[in-house]
Amino acid sequence: MLAATILIHLLIVAATLTRILARGDMTPTTRLTWAVVLVFIPYIGAILYFFIGEISLGTLTNTRAQAIYALVDSKKTDTQLTDSLSTVVPLLYRPAFGYASSINGFPTTHGNKAELMADAQTARSRLLEDIDNAILSVNVLYYIWLDDETGTNVAQALIRAAKRGVECRAMTDAMGSRAFIKTKLWVEMQEANVKTSIALPYDNIVKTLFTSRIDLRNHRKITVIDNNITYCGSQNCSDPEFAVKPKFAPWIDILLRFEGPVVVQNQLLFAGDWLIHDDADIDTLNDFAVVPRAHENGFAAQVWGDGPTVRASATPQMFSTLIGQAQDSLTISTPYFVPGDVVLNALCAAAYRGVTVTIIFPENNDSWIVAAASRSHYKEMLDAGIVIHEYKGGLLHSKTMTIDGEVTLVGSSNMDLRSFDLNYENNILLYDQSTTRAVYNRQQSYISSSTLVSHSAIEQWSLARRIWQNIIATLGPVL
Repeated sequence: MLAATILIHLLIVAATLTRILARGDMTPTTRLTWAVVLVFIPYIGAILYFFIGEISLGTLTNTRAQAIYALVDSKKTDTQLTDSLSTVVPLLYRPAFGYASSINGFPTTHGNKAELMADAQTARSRLLEDIDNAILSVNVLYYIWLDDETGTNVAQALIRAAKRGVECRAMTDAMGSRAFIKTKLWVEMQEANVKTSIALPYDNIVKTLFTSRIDLRNHRKITVIDNNITYCGSQNCSDPEFAVKPKFAPWIDILLRFEGPVVVQNQLLFAGDWLIHDDADIDTLNDFAVVPRAHENGFAAQVWGDGPTVRASATPQMFSTLIGQAQDSLTISTPYFVPGDVVLNALCAAAYRGVTVTIIFPENNDSWIVAAASRSHYKEMLDAGIVIHEYKGGLLHSKTMTIDGEVTLVGSSNMDLRSFDLNYENNILLYDQSTTRAVYNRQQSYISSSTLVSHSAIEQWSLARRIWQNIIATLGPVL
């Protein structure tokens, strides 16, 4: 009996380890982490690897996604207002824009303009106003949609728009909005002829577990109105009080309202997600590819999105490219920071070469795992000269990056392994001093409500706390 048990043990470890070692899309750190897990907890480790060790939506979904992306790609050439990068972006920052273009094939557009929403209330009122003024179409995709005041108002605005003949599509993530899709509001939208879709459904949870991963989610936040206006930022369709996690409230988000050719890129990104889940709507792809007018003296901008069906490591490579472009200053806000070696080394290298690198995290994080993993990197970052602040006025959920007062990145991507590997995300990269100044000033307002993290503060952490944080960070590739 003992011999049989040992043999089974060895076979399980050997088979799983062989699979891990044979893969070409896994970093050495991740491979080593899984190997350690298998050695110490072979049976549980093998089960964990089977369910969450590989990143795939399944053969059928992957095949359909690639077919849809090919259709969307066929529309890109005729729908972009572009100049050569050399005419719209200075030489110094062209590599970042060039890399962003390689992710989804969206080139850098010119003639865009943006307005930073003053606060959550302003953002919501402007969005509702734009929906109420829509005459052609409204397409929305939110990871989290709650039936609170904001969620209800947006749903009702879509219902009003649909009743006056506007083509309305509403999409939300099956897990992030699992409660909302069971509400009366969701049914009322459908009854009012708002077309609805659920991203990454898991109605058959057994099938999902055995053919895909239940934790692969659509984390995007996209709103496109009349092919002319788009919103981009960290804000879900919910109140700042965030009723599902009130102890961390208010949620502090950022949202920008864009006009110009970059809008069609967000529209096509939405189309890719929508058409994957809606066979009957493929013939309407032309509806998503109408080019907004370019604004005189508008700026350069482009959309880039990532996800399980996009090439591996696109987001950490994008972040590290941007970080490497910084010459004078780099300011970042992110709620979830599990950066991996590529991004962490790029941040430290920027500080060592004289860039003023400032990062703002929330003091109280709704994920204790992420909080522990983030803080395990504090000493290394402080030693490199990175300035770290922890925001005290709620959960800082804003995902921003400003570079040298010239370049801004906003969107849904966090600096963590979920955004890097597991989630569908959407972001806009832009070159404009005025917009960058506005976002930088918002970052400074976060800092004014933050506590500066010092060497002396982390030196007071207990040995047990330091060990715990480092263990969690080590398991990051698995978690």
